[in-house]
Amino acid sequence: MPTTRSSSSSRLVRASRGGTNPGASKVKRESSVTFDISTSESSASMKRKRVKRELDVNGEHPTKQVGMVPDIEDFRYEKTKAPVSSSKAAPSLVVAPENWEALLAGIKSMRLSGQAPVDTKGCEKAGSLLPPKERRFAVLISTMMSSQTKDEVTHAAVERLAENGLLDPDAIVRTDEAMLANLIKPVGFYQRKAQFIKEASKICLERFGGDIPDSLNELLALRGVGPKMAHLVMSIAWKNTQGICVDTHVHRISNRLGWVFREGTKQKTTTPEQTRMSLEKWLPKDEWEPINPLLVGFGQTICTPLRPKCDICGINNLCPSAFKESSSPNPKQKKTRSPKNTGDD
Repeated sequence: MPTTRSSSSSRLVRASRGGTNPGASKVKRESSVTFDISTSESSASMKRKRVKRELDVNGEHPTKQVGMVPDIEDFRYEKTKAPVSSSKAAPSLVVAPENWEALLAGIKSMRLSGQAPVDTKGCEKAGSLLPPKERRFAVLISTMMSSQTKDEVTHAAVERLAENGLLDPDAIVRTDEAMLANLIKPVGFYQRKAQFIKEASKICLERFGGDIPDSLNELLALRGVGPKMAHLVMSIAWKNTQGICVDTHVHRISNRLGWVFREGTKQKTTTPEQTRMSLEKWLPKDEWEPINPLLVGFGQTICTPLRPKCDICGINNLCPSAFKESSSPNPKQKKTRSPKNTGDD
């Protein structure tokens, strides 16, 4: 064996020196382990130079072992793309909750009566008889007053403003803040909301010619306007649904139905914004606008915050939370209600 190694090495040396030797390429293909190591070292050297040039261009100097090519995720321009293709995020983009269509159809059936407060006194009804521009402003003001306030109270405040000619940005700017607060009382946080309404009215006059902002970012720039309000105003006032409006009812019911989870977990969402992002990953876009009044009305009449009326709910045979928060004395017996009674609720 030593003789063979020496012979092979000699052939290799002669091949490398003899540039005109026609058998040189053949000798290289049949070379021993010594030649393979040389090739690996040469390749590693080329890779080190290439990586160095790339890192110099990007201004990065990761502390990696010499000769090792970094993963593509190590480069700064790729890091923002990593979450999109991550194994945790991918399923939530396509997998819808089990039985969601049957649950949604059951809720729609129960809401056919249109007897919930939101159906007659929700923000959608604000300024319904006004011209488009004036109505948009009324919707914005109604939405700003709606947080932490029942629909009936918000609707009554809008009516008082209309009676005093204050569904107009110019009129509101010229009105004393204390008077404005007194008119919208008893909406939640009425004094703070009066301040925000005056500020928003001034911005509408100065920047939008008396109209309201027509983009989410500009709406969110108004003090007192959060994501829920901005999405609602875009849908109602501009007929431009860019996201789901999630209030306390939509947030609560979506969790009870098992429709939403925190990113990368099977745990319930803890904020309306988490609920919105989770819903938007699987709910068809043609359901984004109607889902708010649908679930709000359902939450006002049947799936209430305290002691939900599971015994008269038409989807209690499908809902994963049925009777778990109810004071019904015979939950097991009542949970077996026949689905044929769904339309009667």
